[in-house]
Amino acid sequence: MSEHTDDAHDPQRHPELLVWLAERQAAFEHWARTNGGAERWDFGPASLEPLEELVRERFGTLEDVFGARRGEFVQGAVWYLGETVRRARGLVWKYEPMILDETAPAPRLFAPVHQNGTVDTPCVSPAGADESAGQYPLNMLCRLLMKHDEIGAPLEYHLVEALEEPDDDFEDFEGDEDHEDDEDSA
Repeated sequence: MSEHTDDAHDPQRHPELLVWLAERQAAFEHWARTNGGAERWDFGPASLEPLEELVRERFGTLEDVFGARRGEFVQGAVWYLGETVRRARGLVWKYEPMILDETAPAPRLFAPVHQNGTVDTPCVSPAGADESAGQYPLNMLCRLLMKHDEIGAPLEYHLVEALEEPDDDFEDFEGDEDHEDDEDSA
C-alpha cells in the first residue's frame, strides 16, 4: 500500500483529521443527548456496552454500518469509541489515507464513495507507531456484527476489548523459542 501522496502531512496533524476531530467534539453533546443522555457517555470502559447495544440495535450487518459511515450516528460512534480508547491507552488520533493503486489519488477522510483497497478513516495509535499499529474505530464497530472471523471460527467481539493492550504472547513465544535453541546448542 502506498501512503498519501503528500508526505509532508504528519498523520496526527492531517488537516482533514483536525477538522473532523473539531467537528466531532463540537457535535458530541448533541450526539450524546440523542443517544441516551450525556451522563451515559463518560468515556469510561462501562460506556462501551451501551454503545455496542446501540450499534447492534441499529444495524444488522457490517455492510449496514459501513454504508452509514458518513451519517451522524456512526460518525459520533466512531469518534466516541476512538476517543475512549485514546484516553484509556494514551494513544493519539491519526489519519493516514492509503490506496493500493498508486496511480489513483489518495482518498479523502470518509470519502463520499468508498473504494475497495483504500483506508479513508482515522485510527488511534501510539504516537510513533506506523499505521499497522492503529486501531480503526469504524472497523471495530463493523466487527461487532461479524458472526465469524476470517477463517470461519465463531466470533463474539465486544468493544471493551479495544481497551486491552495488544497480546504479546507471540513475541514471548518467539523469545522462548530462541532461548530453547540457545540451550540446545550449549
